[in-house]
Amino acid sequence: MRRTASPLSLILLGLGTFLLVLAPMLAWYVAPRAAVNPIDIDTTAVYKGTGSVFDTEKIETVPDQTITVTQRVRGDVAASERSGDAVWDVITTVDTDKSLPAADPHDALDFAPHRWVMDRRTTRPVHCCGEKPYIEGEAYLKFPFDVQKRSYQWWDNTGGTTVTMRYDGTEKVQGYRGYRFTATVAPRKVGTRLVPGTLVDQPNRPQVLAEEWYSNHGFKLVVDQRTGRVIYAQTGPRRTLRAPGGDKDAAVLLDSEKIAFTTATQKEAVRQAKRDSGLLRLVGEILPIGAAGAGFVLAVVGGVLVVRGRKQPESPGTSEMPQPSLTM
Repeated sequence: MRRTASPLSLILLGLGTFLLVLAPMLAWYVAPRAAVNPIDIDTTAVYKGTGSVFDTEKIETVPDQTITVTQRVRGDVAASERSGDAVWDVITTVDTDKSLPAADPHDALDFAPHRWVMDRRTTRPVHCCGEKPYIEGEAYLKFPFDVQKRSYQWWDNTGGTTVTMRYDGTEKVQGYRGYRFTATVAPRKVGTRLVPGTLVDQPNRPQVLAEEWYSNHGFKLVVDQRTGRVIYAQTGPRRTLRAPGGDKDAAVLLDSEKIAFTTATQKEAVRQAKRDSGLLRLVGEILPIGAAGAGFVLAVVGGVLVVRGRKQPESPGTSEMPQPSLTM
């Protein structure tokens, strides 16, 4: 008798080997390439809060106003494909009930367009493609993939500089848990503005090149750990005017201790975070683990069947013929 490997055992062994090779490829090759920032993004985030706003008609600061901040982000696909980076155009408007609804964003209380260019994998800024302003730091609008429990340098576009966002534990947003980061911003000069002298306590001067100052009562960001998507954002901006060389605020342009994502914006951010995080987990964990487990089982079963083989009788042509005996 002799043994031969059955076709089934070879198929099982081959399939098991394939899955064992596929598992690390999914985890170490496919998953990192799936974690890239999109170039065709088109999303809108809305913040709401209350605070004081300077009324240009009354020429005074009016308290207890509803403040709405709208941030529209759209990807420039053509520029992204040419550069290989993610090119996002951002328009941020600040409104009160008086300027809403606005047919044109230029009619808002404040209108700030800018362009952010970033590396699609690391999320770090790239300085090309008409980027404006010169953005720095590790994150802006979103964190890098695979967020760590450490401090990050976050770009504060209003202040024109980076802010150290410190890890501050975890928090649930709409039932979904993320990493919480917080920071405050001390007063700093951000520019100048030509205003009537009376606004900065200089009534004898018809116009003054006043200093514009900015600070922030507190940032709070809750971030999806796997994707870096911000699922909750809260800011407390304060913008004031000072006389040239002055050390005290003379007029308040905007002051709110809390302007935060609306419920609708939170729900949409959580929905997208769940979807994208689930896809990355599928490619980076579930499929590799499943492929490795199934591959191991199939390879062992196939190998055992190959070793054991299948007993078959030897063919007549190969059997030994008895030798004739000699007779006398």
